[in-house]
Amino acid sequence: MKKVIFFFLVFSVHFLGAQVKLVTWNVENFGRSKSAATLLYMSQLLKEYDVVALQEVVAGPGGAQAVAKLVDALNRSGSKWDYTISDPTSGRPNQSERYAFLWKTAVVKKKGKAWLEQKYHVEMEREPYCCTFTHQGKPFTLVSFHAVTKRAQPEREIKYLKFFPGLYPSNRLIFLGDFNCPASHSVFSGLKKIGFTQVFTHQKTSLKKACVQGTCLASEFDNIWYSSAHVSVTQSQAIHFYTSFTTLKAARRVSDHIPLTTTLYLR
Repeated sequence: MKKVIFFFLVFSVHFLGAQVKLVTWNVENFGRSKSAATLLYMSQLLKEYDVVALQEVVAGPGGAQAVAKLVDALNRSGSKWDYTISDPTSGRPNQSERYAFLWKTAVVKKKGKAWLEQKYHVEMEREPYCCTFTHQGKPFTLVSFHAVTKRAQPEREIKYLKFFPGLYPSNRLIFLGDFNCPASHSVFSGLKKIGFTQVFTHQKTSLKKACVQGTCLASEFDNIWYSSAHVSVTQSQAIHFYTSFTTLKAARRVSDHIPLTTTLYLR
């Protein structure tokens, strides 16, 4: 019995040691419109996590500056953070955006350069931004994506994600971001067939213009997808930051989406 307990404790410590707390957040027009107070609020919200993926950073210079200011605020919160920001995506000028990754340098290391995936840059209006990190020597690659709006049929872009494991067969791929499409949509069947699972089910993530009978969220747009052959997840939750504000209008000055978080266990 003692040997069994000892094995369990050793296994548990090792298993828990390989964890990374991940956040994905569509930050809506993240740029000059975000005040210093908003950036400070965001830093206090995000400081407990290890890696943050941001979508909808504005393509102009204000976007890169806002990310740098957010990282500066995070660095003043007690931990050392670094970041990488993408070039503007290659779609139509009025649809072009940037992505960003932020991370605690004591927890993960960036491996090589992050990249906008060019293989499907014609088929995908805002081609995904990819970055490989390592934690305790184990690499994992985040694929951050902001699909076109529901009106523009995001499924016509999402269908190409199932080809990414073929492009990067040795990578632990994790897809995350704003898909503008619920996980129940048939377009995700391609990912599911090759072993990917969504972290969230029936979780609405976009904010309404106003709460109706206590309901403040509108649509199931954001999510995280992982392969259970390479990654396990736990402690997954939606961060209902809008409850900290007196009105939804005030909350929407931060973003019209809520962040999602999960803890990754790398196998």
